[in-house]
Formats: sequence, structure tokens, C-alpha cells
Amino acid sequence: MKGFGMFEVDKVGWLEHEKPTPGPNDAILRPLMVAPCSSDVHMSHGGSGPVTDMILGHESVGEVVEVGELVTQFKPGDICVVPCCTPHWGGYGTQERFANNAHDTGLMHSFKFLQFWDGVFAEYYKVNDADANLVLKPDQVSMEDCLMTTDMMSTGFYGAEMANIHYGDNVVVFGIGPVGLMAIAGAALAGAAHIIGIGTRPNCAALAREYGATEIVSYKDGDLVEQCKEITHDHIDSCIIAGGNTGSVIQALTMVKPNGTISNVNYWDASAIFQVPAPLLGLGMSDVTIRGGFCPGGGLRIAKLLNLIENDRVHPGKLLNYKYEGFDKIPEAFQVMDEKPRDLIKPCVKIYW
Repeated sequence: MKGFGMFEVDKVGWLEHEKPTPGPNDAILRPLMVAPCSSDVHMSHGGSGPVTDMILGHESVGEVVEVGELVTQFKPGDICVVPCCTPHWGGYGTQERFANNAHDTGLMHSFKFLQFWDGVFAEYYKVNDADANLVLKPDQVSMEDCLMTTDMMSTGFYGAEMANIHYGDNVVVFGIGPVGLMAIAGAALAGAAHIIGIGTRPNCAALAREYGATEIVSYKDGDLVEQCKEITHDHIDSCIIAGGNTGSVIQALTMVKPNGTISNVNYWDASAIFQVPAPLLGLGMSDVTIRGGFCPGGGLRIAKLLNLIENDRVHPGKLLNYKYEGFDKIPEAFQVMDEKPRDLIKPCVKIYW
């Protein structure tokens, strides 16, 4: 089969691989709509190590073409939303509710695409534990909205979940790209009062306000910490880091209150070094919580996100502002994700077979 991926670091193109075959609990799908992600680009440039001969992609809505003999909930012809994280649900670690980083499988083991087998930028791709990981596409939810639940909405909302937001809290979101925008939407649904988005792109700022941001601040207007503290009268309960680098954690520590929470869903480069001046942690006494994590996997989570969309609480499909049609347009969509023109929020490719 044909798939778009990386021959080696910094060299991408069309690859020819064997079509995957399903194990007893697996399903084989063909993509109907996909979206390149900054994680795909990050991997192609060596950010996850020296990967070779790998088909990329992990955001997809697809059609089931084949199922394993033990799959009971899905059949060929079903249109399914495919989470970017597809845990192995039979392990002990999953039973401890650590599906992504289970002790018996390892760090980010739920991220099967790109780490353990080919991704979704292919004529066919495999989903493990299909009964627990796939979700039927609701008829009344658009393909665009469905596609954005698979990673962007799930990851952004996880940033809000880890931030321990309560009604009336003041929240700062670092980055107003797709994940940051969804973190803003998640913070708004969680009941935050002030929601400050940090970013500079005008169209992202406008969409951030639509999703619930009350203010947008930019480094162009002065020190970010001082701006955020002034808006909130020096009372910031939580920070969500959905962009930037390890320096953003230092800024978050500088502005968040004692007993506050810093939530990170930003994927740092392997070469990054994180150092914290002791006073920013109150010499160890500040009770600030710092959490970082990968969005939970599985079909139940995606079903809950789709339920929010069905009930008109949020529409993540608005993130998609570069749209392509045809399987052969995947390289073009990937390139625009790599080059990141200033008006880009998120690209996607609709595929007809």
C-alpha cells in the first residue's frame, strides 16, 4: 500500500509498505479525513529520535474495511472516529487507570501510531483493541468536528482537566494554536472567569475569544507576567501551557499563586533542559502543582467529547482553516503544517475513494 511518511529524519515522501492485517481484536480502516499535526512535523525533523521508514499521521476519521474475529461492536462499512491514543486495554497498568503511561507497557505506550506501527496517512491503517478504541461517527456531527476530537480537542481539554479549574478561577493559557484554543474552550466549560490567552496571531485571537477567552495578551505589548498579573490583580489560579518551551514553565511559576496549578500539554524537544530557580517554588514550600501529560485514549473519552458537540457546547471543527481534497494532497497539507504560514490554524485533507 501507499503512505506518506519519513524515509529518515528531514526526508519525507511517499512510501510503499505492506497493507496491515488485523489481529483478533483489531480493525483495519481506510482514512476518509485526516489532519497533519505539529507532532508529525516534530517527528519528521528528529524531535522524537532517529525514526526511519515510518508512515506519519494520527488524526483520522475512517471507514472500517476489515475486523478481527473477536471484534463485536464494529463491522466493515462503519464510519468511525479514531482517537490518536489507542491503549492496550488488557494490561494491569490500564486497570490502574494509567492507560497512556502504564507501568507494564511504558511511557506513552497508548500512542501506537508513529511509535509502534504506521500512522493514518496511508491507504489502510490498523487500530488495536477496536471495540474499546473506536467510536461510531454520529450522523449529526460534521466530519470536521469529529476529526478535531481525536487529538486537538482531547489534548486541549486534558490541559484544562489537569489545571484543576473551579468556578470563578483565573486561568492563563500559553499558546493559542489549535491545542491552546481547545484548552481555552475547556477552561470556559469548566467555569473559569478570567481566561487569558497568550498569542499574537489575529485569527487565532479572534477564535480564542469565540471559545471563551476574556483577554488576549502578547509579548509585543510588554512583559507577559506583568500583563497577566495586572489583569487578574495578581491572582492567577492556574496556567495551561499549550505552546512555547520550558521557559514558559518559568513564566507560569512566576505568575501562578501559591497552591495554584500548572498544566502542561506542550510536547518539548528531547534536547530541552528544565531548570527552576528555588524561589519560584517558594524554596520548596509553595504547594504549586506541576502536571504534564498526554491526552487519555480510548473510545469513551471521544464519545463524551462528541456528546458536547452534539449538544452545541463547542465546535472544534472551526480550527480547520486550510482544507484540501484528495489522498494525494496529504504532502501539501503536511508542508503547510511544517511551514506554518501566519494565518494557519489547522490543515486537513478530505479523502474520496
